[in-house]
Amino acid sequence: MSAAVKLLAVDIGAETGRVMVGHLDGGCLSLEELRRFPTIAISAGDGLFTDVLRIWGEIQEGLAQAAARYGDQLASVGVDTWGVDYALLSRSGRLLSNPRHYRDPRTAGMLDLAFSRVPREQIYDITGNQFEAFNTLYQLLATAEYEPELLEAAGGLLMLPDLFHYWLSGVVACEYTAATTTQCFDQRRQDWAVDLLERLGLPARLFQNVVQPGSSLGGLRPALRAATGCAPEVQVVLPASHDTGSAVTAIPVSGSDFLYISSGTWSLVGVELEQPLINASTLARNLTNEGSPQGRTRFLKIAPGMWLLQQCRQAWERAGRAYSYADLNQLASAAPAGGALIDVAWPDFLNPGDMPARIQNFCRATRQAVPQTEGELVRSILESLAFQYRSLLGDFEQVLGRRLKSIHIIGGGSRNSLLNQMTADCTGKPVIAGPVEATAAGNVLVQAMGLGHFHSVEDIRQVVRESFEPQTFLPAPSSYWDDRWDSYRQICARE
Repeated sequence: MSAAVKLLAVDIGAETGRVMVGHLDGGCLSLEELRRFPTIAISAGDGLFTDVLRIWGEIQEGLAQAAARYGDQLASVGVDTWGVDYALLSRSGRLLSNPRHYRDPRTAGMLDLAFSRVPREQIYDITGNQFEAFNTLYQLLATAEYEPELLEAAGGLLMLPDLFHYWLSGVVACEYTAATTTQCFDQRRQDWAVDLLERLGLPARLFQNVVQPGSSLGGLRPALRAATGCAPEVQVVLPASHDTGSAVTAIPVSGSDFLYISSGTWSLVGVELEQPLINASTLARNLTNEGSPQGRTRFLKIAPGMWLLQQCRQAWERAGRAYSYADLNQLASAAPAGGALIDVAWPDFLNPGDMPARIQNFCRATRQAVPQTEGELVRSILESLAFQYRSLLGDFEQVLGRRLKSIHIIGGGSRNSLLNQMTADCTGKPVIAGPVEATAAGNVLVQAMGLGHFHSVEDIRQVVRESFEPQTFLPAPSSYWDDRWDSYRQICARE
């Protein structure tokens, strides 16, 4: 492409949201952050909620800033968020209630309830999604159990990015990549799993028409244009609205023999396939199939990521000890090697709280030396994450029947050079880290593809390769990780 274009990406993460301008000129992309704001879940009563109205206010402020700075140069806007969470609309199209956050405890016991109505194997055969209590399917079951009046009153369901796109454009639709995170979507039929929903006692009528990333929903609502000063030409163009879908689209790679880790609050670890892979082996490993632009499949595992480190950092800050992530890496580097290992997927680690104490309790329960200092705790987390990646790499190579040559780490976690090197050393694979802002890059480039500037995901990845310089971490020869591998597996295999 030759013409310069400016596109607005709204990237809503679990800790922060950003409004970013993508400057696309001559086949190169640069990103400019206009606005950053917190998105941390809000506890109220017995529930955990996402404050979508506050986020919406921040999006409007970001639009106004973009309009003031770039005027009619702005071509489009699109929103990405995490998956699985949803909002219910009234029959007149109004928000019925503040959406529950996926870490809300109300989903306890919902998997067992679902399996009592439809066998586990059948759910997986239809949806191809891994079983997690936070999936949309089990959130809906919890709503049906505890707040049935909400489902009765609801006229529609939108995933979080769809809600913001609706408020931007006035058009009700569900973007494909977000739909495929719900465990309510039939991977073979490529549409909502209506029969499954009805067998589970859930109202299929709530689910909206599925549209592909790159689709335009038209212009901004007139009242929103007036309030923000945006030009009439600004289009609402859907990115891969599940943030991982946008991030994976922006991996600077050619070919297919690579493992990706989209590293943030969660680690989304997987490979890219031409079609879903659903069989007994993938079920046994609880692997998931999610959609990507142009009909591709993100075949992956949703695994713990920087959440434990984020929670530890918050706990220490509450105690009056504030550390940057760089500070924590320095402390971990100085801590002695060979300390305690943890199962980062242990259920007690899922919800917010005093994470240092929980990690220490886990180490006591598994009869390990209990980490005491901040450095020892951080090193325990990072080494355990590296072992988790080694384990998942083995799962994917076994299921696929082939070796993977490299690991690409993208997203905010790709800045953690200590973990990157640990991952290379632990797996024996070269690690290519970056871009940090892969999600925002993928968001704006899918918008650009929808506007006709690109024809394929390969075109997008070529732009990313020319625009961002990744960092490579080569594995260092050492027996350290092999010597500790059995210990890690024993810790994770306990009852």
